[in-house]
Amino acid sequence: MPEVHSSIPVSLTASFWRRLWAFTGPGLMVAVGYMDPGNWATDLAGGARYGYTLLSVVLLSNLAAILLQHLALKLGIVSGRDLAQACRDHYSRPVSMFLWVLCEVAIVACDLAEVIGSAIALNLLFRLPLVAGVVITASDVLIVLLLQYRGFRYVESLVAGLIAVIGGCFVYELIVSNPSLAGIFGGLLPSPQIVVNPGMLYIAIGILGATVMPHNLYLHSSIVQTRAYPRSDAGKAMAIRFATIDSTVSLLFAFFINAAILILSAAAFHGSGNEAVADIGDAYRLLTPILGASLASVLFAVALLASGQNSTLTGTMAGQIVMEGFLDIRIRPWARRLLTRLLAIVPAALVAGFAGERGIGELLVLSQVVLSLQLSFAVWPLVKFTCDKSKMGQFVNSRTLAVVAWVVTTVIIGLNVYLLGQTVTGWLAG
Repeated sequence: MPEVHSSIPVSLTASFWRRLWAFTGPGLMVAVGYMDPGNWATDLAGGARYGYTLLSVVLLSNLAAILLQHLALKLGIVSGRDLAQACRDHYSRPVSMFLWVLCEVAIVACDLAEVIGSAIALNLLFRLPLVAGVVITASDVLIVLLLQYRGFRYVESLVAGLIAVIGGCFVYELIVSNPSLAGIFGGLLPSPQIVVNPGMLYIAIGILGATVMPHNLYLHSSIVQTRAYPRSDAGKAMAIRFATIDSTVSLLFAFFINAAILILSAAAFHGSGNEAVADIGDAYRLLTPILGASLASVLFAVALLASGQNSTLTGTMAGQIVMEGFLDIRIRPWARRLLTRLLAIVPAALVAGFAGERGIGELLVLSQVVLSLQLSFAVWPLVKFTCDKSKMGQFVNSRTLAVVAWVVTTVIIGLNVYLLGQTVTGWLAG
């Protein structure tokens, strides 16, 4: 994004903490995608049906995310190109156009999940009809335009504030749900049951598939370049170091949020006769009666609303980065946002009007399947480019990192293809 490129100064001679503060922000914006409404359904289902067992899957998913986001920020810092631009540079025009179309579809699907999440939250909190909630979410384009005009730090500050709201809500939820500490620590260790039990395996793959968001890889490789670090080898090494700390800490916080949703669901619903809870609306209605805490349901919906609104802010920038990177054209942010929003709002409003809450829930699942399908087409080029010495020079992935990255890529591709196949089979059978 040329309008904010190198707009935040960084000093090589400043103290460690001042330099870290200068690089803090992009990681939080990326972490938003790992706690968006699309992740909530799989975490709720996993906790309600299988207790704390699938916590290990949430942990492994976040470790994979930490690795991939490290590669994304390294690509942006070293090459000075975001992932979309790198794809345009490397591949033929037909291949680049194919990747762009896939990415645009994924961004619309992600936007759809955010619209639906915000609409459900407004419905739960204020009894607004789902259609009205869907339409209201379009107004966030004004917030994005105002913040981008004032400076990139304002965008980062709002995102950080909304993340703090989400975190505060779930701290309360965990306190009142009184989860089993032994169950939590036991759940962090992988269990053979996950592979043996077909139902558990399906939800585990859903958690993996919904965790790593493809647009985050494009976003991160671009927004790390908002820092005005020296473009020398020493400056790049410093930038990689501090940006990786920012990214890792932020994604560990995202792990806390995802784990908290699953833990809350396990503590409230598993073993209480409500194991079938997988719907956000059902969880909202049952939390207060089961936990006996008057704010449990309200804060659950507040966290959902903050999650949906936060995701729309980062989705706006991801869309701008993808279009400008693949097509080498600039489009005004408000026009880009309006176009993306309409593509998400129209189907969401139609489904909300004709099919109601059940249809909205199914549309949310569909959006995650689309994201899973596109993920492979973002991860493969990212790993390929960061393993290419001609692009990365001395910062090319080490042999160990390259092996780990390709293993993670292969697993992600395999699991997402399996999840897609199972979902399609289920729809055809239904």
